[in-house]
Parts: sequence; C-alpha cells; structure tokens
Amino acid sequence: MLELQGIPVSPGVAIGPAWVLDREGYRIARCRIAPDECDTEWKRLLEAIDHAAKALSERGVQTTAQLGKHLAGIFSAQQQMLLDPQLRETLQSLIFHRKQSAEFAVSEVLTGYAAAFRRAGSGFLADRAADVHDIERMLLERLSGQPTTTLAQLSLPSVVASHDLTPGETASLDPRKVLGFCTESGGAGGHTAIVARGLEIPAVVGVGPFLHQIQSDDAIIIDGYRGRVILAPDEATRDRYLQRRQYRQRIAVQLEELRDLPARTTDGVEVELLANIEFPSEVEACHARGAKGVGLYRTEFLYLGSTSEPTEQQHYEVYRSVVQQFPKQPVIIRTLDLGADKMGMHGNPQHENNPFLGLRSIRLSLRNPSLLRTQMRAILRASVEGDVRVMFPMISTLDELRSARFVVRSVVEDLKEEGIRCNEAIPVGMMVEVPSAVMMLDQFAKEVDFFSIGTNDLTQYTLAVDRSNEAVADLYQACDPSVLRLIHKTIEVATQHAVPTSVCGEMSSNMAYALLLVGMGFRTLSAPPSAIPQVKKAIRSVTSRECEALAWRALRLDTAREVESFLQSQLAGLLPELSIQL
Repeated sequence: MLELQGIPVSPGVAIGPAWVLDREGYRIARCRIAPDECDTEWKRLLEAIDHAAKALSERGVQTTAQLGKHLAGIFSAQQQMLLDPQLRETLQSLIFHRKQSAEFAVSEVLTGYAAAFRRAGSGFLADRAADVHDIERMLLERLSGQPTTTLAQLSLPSVVASHDLTPGETASLDPRKVLGFCTESGGAGGHTAIVARGLEIPAVVGVGPFLHQIQSDDAIIIDGYRGRVILAPDEATRDRYLQRRQYRQRIAVQLEELRDLPARTTDGVEVELLANIEFPSEVEACHARGAKGVGLYRTEFLYLGSTSEPTEQQHYEVYRSVVQQFPKQPVIIRTLDLGADKMGMHGNPQHENNPFLGLRSIRLSLRNPSLLRTQMRAILRASVEGDVRVMFPMISTLDELRSARFVVRSVVEDLKEEGIRCNEAIPVGMMVEVPSAVMMLDQFAKEVDFFSIGTNDLTQYTLAVDRSNEAVADLYQACDPSVLRLIHKTIEVATQHAVPTSVCGEMSSNMAYALLLVGMGFRTLSAPPSAIPQVKKAIRSVTSRECEALAWRALRLDTAREVESFLQSQLAGLLPELSIQL
C-alpha cells in the first residue's frame, strides 16, 4: 500500500479499479516533406484546425446545457487560442520554410507553448498548459486519423489516473463510469479542477509522479476531502473507507431534512448561513442545501473563461441571474480578485518576483480603473433586482478603500445622468485578509457597511506561507494562535462599532472551526453549498455557551497543533456522529 498526497479539488471518496491514461510517452517523429507537398500538408492542417474549432463549439454547447454557459467559456477561450493568427503563422512557417509535416509542426509548436506557460512563474498560466495540450491532441487525432487517447473506451466504473486531464476530457467524463480521478500535475485553479467541481466527481490533482507505480485494474482510493491517493490499499484500509463512505451517505440523507430549518443553537442563538459560489449554475445547490443567500460571489471566472475582457452586459447578465433567484436574501458580490496564481491577460506585464505581494486584487482594479468601473456599473445595475452588496478584496490601507468607494460614487452619478436605475445606497464592504486591515479596523469601521474575513489569505499573510507551495504547506495552519487572535480582534472591534461581520474563508466549512467562530461571536458564516448542511447540524446540536467555552479555551493555547487537537476532541464529544474521520 502506498499513500500519496495531492491537492483536493472536488470532495468525495472514490474506490475502485484504476484506469491508467498515460500519454507522456507519446511523441511525433520529425518528418521532412518534399517542397511540392507543402500545399497539401497546409491544407490538411487547415482542415484539422477547422474541425477542432467546430468540435470546441460543440463542447461549449454541451457544457452550457449540462453545467452552465460560464463553464462553457473554457472552450470559447480554447477556440480563440486555436484560431490565433500568430499560431497559424508559426505553423505555416514550419511547413513551408522548414519542410516539416503537419503533425510534427503541431507537436513542436504546441508542446513549446505549453512548456512556456509552465515556466512563466504564474500558477494561472501554468494551468493553461492543459488547454494547449487539449488543442494539440485534437489536431493530432484529426491529422493522423488515430485517437491519441482511449478515454472513450472506458466501459466499466473506474478511477482514472493520468498525468493530466484536459478540460475537454474532464467535461466529457461520465459520472456513471468515472468514479473519480487523480492526476500527477494540475492545480486547484485549473480548468480541469473547476469542471470537476461542477460535475461533483471526487478528484485530487498535483500528486506528482506516480503512474510508474500503478497499472490499470490495480485497486485505488481517491480521498477528495483530504487530497489523498492510496495505491493498492490493504483490506483494512479499503474496508475503513467503504464504511466511512456509507456512513457519510447515510448522514447526508439525514442532513437533507435540515434544509428549511434555521441554524439555531439549542439555547436560541441563530446563525445566518450563506453560500460561497463562483457560477450561476451553483444557485440550485444553494437552495437545495438551505443557504440563506450568497455571502461571497466570486467573479473571477468571467475573466478566466475568456481571452478578452468581459463586457458590462456580460457582467450584468450573470449578476442579475443570481440576484433574481434570491429576491429577498443578500447577494454579496466581490470585485475582481485576480492575481498571483490567477494572473492572465489583466495581470502585470512585467515579471513579479513575489506576485502574492504584488499587483493583485483591489490593487489591480485600482490600477485599471476602466476595468473596475465596468464591473461596478454591472453590479449597480443588478442592485435593483434584490439585496445586492459589493465587497472589495485585499484592502490593506484606508487610501485603497477610499479610492474604491470613490469609484462607486462616481459610477452611481454616471448611471443617474444616463437615467439608469440603481441602488444609490448600495452597501459597501471589505474583505479582512491582511494583518494591516485588522490593526486599522477601528478606522475602517467608520467607512464600511460590513466586513467579511477571508481566513485563507489572512492565514497566508499572517504566517508568511504560500499555501500553494508544497515545501511549506505544513506551516499553513488556519488554527494557528496568531491567526485566531487576529480573527478574535476583528469581531471585537467590529462589534464595538456595530459593523456586521462574517467569515467566508475555509474555516466556515469546517464544523469544529464553525463552532469556534460562533463562540467568538460571529453570527454570519459563508461556506460552499456542500458544507452548509453539516455546519448547520453542528450549530443546532450545541448551546452558545458551549461554543463560548470552546473559543475561550482555544484562544489560550500556544500552538496550532494544540488548537487542532483540542477542537477535534471537543467536536468528537459534542457531535460524535459527525466527527468520524476517514
């Protein structure tokens, strides 16, 4: 038995035979052509490009029907990449000037493009390498008449193991046959990961080299909760995962009965549970899990799913579609939070040695005022449809907040002059994600309508740990005493100034942390829709005094390990039926 660690991108447990898809050894041999064959090769390639473009359009239509048009934007972006004039010119040069076959030209150029993306020093661009390989595969299949992959041959329910999966392959996965998948490469922000979450297929990516240690039909377990991949599990491990999976399924059925009940402690303290979403297609899951609104509507995918800047109308349509489905509940829209691992066409054109401390989030928006104004116009137009609120990410200084608020006021005046309706008094909030924001919170409290703590980035910036860096991942601990003290200070200061404050980071989706946050005084939590039922169950099973006692003790511990151990032991005592770990 061998246990490997990767990046969990879609929760769930998959147990079954492996189906290994290994294309890394596939290479096109260099093949010189005669001068009089160049025209024929070029026509073959143009026909392959046309065929691939049509296939990408069809994928977009199918994905729109299944998962929503915003996920389908992946294939629109690939299509624009495929039809890029510079790519065509480079391919043409290899065929006519270097007398290379169409197949070799495709492999040479696109393999080089993918390698350049990986070397770019940006997680966003590295994730786009899979998009390039997808285009390469489609062209080579058409040119050779031979499929470079046999995914379509998968007939029995299996766990797919591959070096990577392209977004097209992921979107075409049949959940009835694909129990889950794991890949050697990839990251949480890649298109493959995004599609996996949309399909709700258990998945772990970025495991590192392991295909040489497994063959098709070998037993494998994918733990999408913790990012574990277990090769050749022994009988005891397999039985444990089977039992826990069955137990989770039974608990899930019981949790469904809580959908319409309030998240209220046994002594009457009510907690508002909102949902974190990325796509309008997730609204159905919000309603199914009993979310009382949207506490964090991430807007990045409008940009990542396209090679051109989204228009005001595109922004407006997606915002309105969500707001209209929450007519009497809050929808908090966070402005653009691109940067570091997400930098693409809107990023800093110069290389940044430390992008996490560079031009990103609100800094990027303020540096590109037309970009921020476009988004604000759409948000304000949608504000007449319901309880819309706007939130700015990564605010670190009062000047940034004031500049962002100035844009809001300016856009409101523009819309009034144009006769376009909007909520002129739209609530404006900010993310608390950096220590400087916590230290100046009493001043920020005078200028915002609400706060929301992003515990992921707050942990990262407090502990100086890049959470995507495997070398220091063990130091990334949301329960570190320093992080807890900053969170506690935030709710204390916010309460003193009567500013509503929520938590929308990953801590809100963890039952033990959720009880800790309630004990600190938080009355609004925002979590992924899938986590809401279990958090609600936890809150409904305890008294507010028990939560306060838990928080009092946790805040006095010295290390993250002590806090984690304490919280888990307390959860096991308060909620033994929900605290079982895989």
